[in-house]
Amino acid sequence: MSGFASHWFLTGLAVSAGAEMVLFLLTFVVARAVGRWNVVDVTWGTSFAAVAVTSFAWSLQVTGDSTGRRVLVLVMTVLWGIRLASYIAWRSRGGDEDPRYAEMFQKARGSHSWYALRVVFGPQALISWFVSLPVQMAMYERGSPGPLAWVGVALWGVGLFFETVGDAQMSRFRNDPTNRGTVMDRGLWRYTRHPNYFGDACVWFGLYLFAADRWPGVTTILSPVAMLYFLYYKSGKGLLEKSLADRRPGYRDYMQRTSGFIPLPPKR
Repeated sequence: MSGFASHWFLTGLAVSAGAEMVLFLLTFVVARAVGRWNVVDVTWGTSFAAVAVTSFAWSLQVTGDSTGRRVLVLVMTVLWGIRLASYIAWRSRGGDEDPRYAEMFQKARGSHSWYALRVVFGPQALISWFVSLPVQMAMYERGSPGPLAWVGVALWGVGLFFETVGDAQMSRFRNDPTNRGTVMDRGLWRYTRHPNYFGDACVWFGLYLFAADRWPGVTTILSPVAMLYFLYYKSGKGLLEKSLADRRPGYRDYMQRTSGFIPLPPKR
């Protein structure tokens, strides 16, 4: 059977939205209990995995030869999400509040809890659900993956490589006391200032191409574009570089000689 299971997709959207709401509300409760709002960063990666699992379970009601497609998109999304969540949890273990959140809540008026729900937890739940629309749609597409889907898998693999290797290189750099106060400009970081964010973008455009292999998936193009926007202009590159340029000696020079996003040979 071919075609798109539109009925199950539309009802599945509501189910996945409910799962997101529950997950972020639970994270909010945990954040209040431990006194650190940055625990939501761990939930960010986990939330995509939760959407994928929820959508996969709901899509099991769809008939047709699409099991391989659904399992593949499930594995890609869960692997990416759990890797990211595990890395952030390991990196922030035993630490204090993230400076970004500390600065944000210093400016907050009124109840910090209500501010957190309105500005942090609610928007992140909505963004995560919206960005994951290609994954959700791919779960209800029938038929085996075609050429465009396999291009998407390859792009996803490139993204996962850049994220995983970039994070590992940065971890080793930070754990070496001799590097304290210096700028990481080795390995993948020699060619892009943000191999992890570049990897994120590749992953989500890869998942989009996987969904776009069938007609309805083409309509989810705004989802990876939204992810790219936040990675490049908002909570990712834009916010981080503003902070690093002010407090890290040599970072402005690093910015001048190193590509800001797409890996390129460094300038002399």
